[in-house]
Amino acid sequence: MKILIVEDEPKTGDYLKQGLSEAGFVADLARDGVEGRHAALHDDYDLVVLDVMLPGLDGWQVLRSIRAAGKQVPVLFLTARDQVEDRVRGLEEGADDYLVKPFAFSELLARVRTLLRRGKAREASCLRAADLEVDLLRRRVTRAGRRVELTAKEFALLELLLRRQGEILPRSLIASQVWDMNFDSDTNVIEVAVRRLRAKIDDDFEPKLIRTVRGMGYLLEAPEPS
Repeated sequence: MKILIVEDEPKTGDYLKQGLSEAGFVADLARDGVEGRHAALHDDYDLVVLDVMLPGLDGWQVLRSIRAAGKQVPVLFLTARDQVEDRVRGLEEGADDYLVKPFAFSELLARVRTLLRRGKAREASCLRAADLEVDLLRRRVTRAGRRVELTAKEFALLELLLRRQGEILPRSLIASQVWDMNFDSDTNVIEVAVRRLRAKIDDDFEPKLIRTVRGMGYLLEAPEPS
């Protein structure tokens, strides 16, 4: 499991990195908000431990950037201020838990493990590619944090493409899985559905996710971050 620590206080940052590494995690340490935001957006982490007061960008700004990019990685806020309004704000901004400094490492470790278990459960009910997220339980689709309304067939088509992400899916497979019918080369129902789905999740966004592979079928794939 890979954890990002964003903490500018040298002793605290080193202490957390060492402790989490000794607990069996892969721990990366960013020492300011700009570095932390870049790491969170360009790498895949299972958890972010995020200090609120940071140079460059504060923890609120880093958290907003993470959520705006569609990343649902669990975030544990660290702060020296034990104010109810700070805790409420953190939860409203998208934090998953809140720990007040000073804290015992054993408590932080317990909260980290709890959030990682929750993250696994949430991951099973969500499908993602780049900043596209599909919540299967609530049947909710967002791209770059914006809600996208889909028909039932469009949702089923997108779910299939996401579950088989990176694979070229032939029209015959899509027809059988989404429409429960044998593929008829004379019908353009699949082409029309893919075109409408693209208009909703790709036309107004970058990067483009759905590709046509001529003579073979369709593919949904997120490009590697640069």
